[in-house]
Amino acid sequence: MTAPVLVARNLYKAYRKKKVVVPVLKGLDLEVERGEFVCLVGASGSGKTTLLHLLGTLDKPDEGEILLEGRRIDNQPHRERDRLRNEVFGYIFQFYHLLPELNVLENVLMPQMIRNSVLHWWGRRRKLRREAERLVELVGLTHRIKHRPNELSGGEMQRTAIARALMNHPQIVLADEPTGNLDAATGEGIVRLLHDLNRQEGLTIVMVTHNADLAADADRIVRMADGRLETLNPVRQPVSCN
Repeated sequence: MTAPVLVARNLYKAYRKKKVVVPVLKGLDLEVERGEFVCLVGASGSGKTTLLHLLGTLDKPDEGEILLEGRRIDNQPHRERDRLRNEVFGYIFQFYHLLPELNVLENVLMPQMIRNSVLHWWGRRRKLRREAERLVELVGLTHRIKHRPNELSGGEMQRTAIARALMNHPQIVLADEPTGNLDAATGEGIVRLLHDLNRQEGLTIVMVTHNADLAADADRIVRMADGRLETLNPVRQPVSCN
C-alpha cells in the first residue's frame, strides 16, 4: 500500500476575537491518497474551510502537523510555503478571485507570471500561452478567452478559476465551496468537470461543500462536526497515477 500524499495529524486551531478564544479544530486527523477525490461536508462552523487552509499552507495550525509526501510543511519558512502554494497546490475559491482588469487567458496565465522572472517569462511566453489556451479549451471557454470577468457568468468565472488552478500542474487541488455562488445546474456542471479532471488526469482533489448530493460521486466523504471528523465513508477506489 502506498503512503498517503497528504497527512494531517492531531490538528488544533483556534481564532481569537478580542478576549474570546473560539476553538475550530480539536485534534483532527486526515489522510489523503494520491489521485483521491475527497469531499469535506458538514454544517457551517464545523471547520471545513479552516482545515482546507491549513492543508494548503494558507494558515498554520496551533498544534499538530501537516505532511506532504512524508515531509512536514506547516512549519516551513514563508518562502517555501509560498513555493508550495504556487507549484504543488491549486486553489479554487467560492468567490473566484479573478483579476478584473485581465481577460480569461491572462487570468489563467497569472500563476506562471508569478512563478517566473521577467527574463524567464519572456523566453517561455509562447509555450505558456499555448498551455493556457489548452486549459481554457478544457474548461469549455475558448469562445470567452478574451472576455474580462465582468463579461462572464458565475459558472464561466468559476471555470476560469479552475483553469487558473491547473496552470502550474499542481499535485493537489483544494476547492472551497466551488459551487456556492452558482445555481444548481451550473454547480453540477462544475463538479462534473472536477470529477473528470480527477479521473482522466489523476488529480488529487479535496473539496469543501455543503451539498451532500454533489459529494456523492467522491472517493470518500469526510463529515466534520465540532472540529473533528465524524465519519469517513469510502465510495470508490482512487484513480491510479502509475
